[in-house]
Amino acid sequence: MFPKFIKIVLAIASIGYAVYQFIEGNIGNGIAMIFLAGIFVFLYYKNELILLSFLRLRKQDFEGTQRWLNRIKNPESALTQKQQGYFYFLHGVIEAQKNLTKAERHFKKAISLGLNMKHDLAMAKLSLAGIVMQKRRKREATLLLNEAKKLDKQNMLADQIKLMQQQLKKI
Repeated sequence: MFPKFIKIVLAIASIGYAVYQFIEGNIGNGIAMIFLAGIFVFLYYKNELILLSFLRLRKQDFEGTQRWLNRIKNPESALTQKQQGYFYFLHGVIEAQKNLTKAERHFKKAISLGLNMKHDLAMAKLSLAGIVMQKRRKREATLLLNEAKKLDKQNMLADQIKLMQQQLKKI
């Protein structure tokens, strides 16, 4: 993993070399260098280790996800605020399998830092509501479910929200 400032320096150097290639008449090389600079800028905003962690998570490989996340040594300095939110969100998903108290802490931190997409934030609040519901805190779970329902504009989580609301009525 490259630090953030090195990614920006590499992007600027790539654009500079692309301009040089355009001046020399090598249009194809210049275009390729601009694409390379675009990759560096993309990796500045989307951390490569978090992307690889999401790929492992899609395969339900929690140990692999944990290994990729453990490579990020100091998330406060190495990641932007939104990336830190996803870092703690992934940790919350992993810890939800083992320790609910740690998972609750990670989900709360992810929500406070913020996530880029509304449905990711809705998923974090839904997961936190499930944890809180298991700890028999009905009022907090109801509040989190309502917030998740507001954030879920495409109704991707509608079935899970309805199921949790039915379970909440039984408590």
